[in-house]
Amino acid sequence: MRSAHKPKKIFIASDHGGFALKSIIYSFLKDKEYDIVNLGTDSEDSIEYPDIAGKLCRIVQKDKSSVGILICGAGIGMSIAANKYKGIRAALCSDAFSAQMSREHNDANVLCLGGRVLGEEIAKQIVEMYLKAQFQGGRHARRVGKIPNAY
Repeated sequence: MRSAHKPKKIFIASDHGGFALKSIIYSFLKDKEYDIVNLGTDSEDSIEYPDIAGKLCRIVQKDKSSVGILICGAGIGMSIAANKYKGIRAALCSDAFSAQMSREHNDANVLCLGGRVLGEEIAKQIVEMYLKAQFQGGRHARRVGKIPNAY
C-alpha cells in the first residue's frame, strides 16, 4: 500500500564517506519540496560515523513523525550505530523494493545508504520509494512489537 503521505520532517546526515551522496539526496528532496534538515557533515574531512548517527537518532527518537537518512561509505557503520538507539529501526537498503518493505513491513524510521556503493539514480529511487511507503500495521505491527527496544 503506497501512499503520497510525506513524513512531517526528514533529517539527513552523513560522515565523510557519504558526504557527496548526501549532498545529492538533500538537493533532490529539497527540489521535491520535502521539509528536510541537513545535520552535517558538510565536507569530506574525516568524522566519526557513530557521532553523526547518534545526533540524528536522538532527534528522530523525540520527533516520532519524522524520519532520518544516514549515509556513510558502505552504509553498514551507520546502520549498526543507529540500531543501538531505543525506538530506532534503521534499514540499510541498496534497492527500491527493500526500501519499500522496510517501511511497509518493518516501520523503519531511519534509512541507511552507502555513498561509495550506490549510484546517484538508484539512490534517488531508494529514497523516493522509502518516503512514499507507509507502515501497513496489522500483522506487521505485531511482529515489529516483538522486537525489543533495548536489552
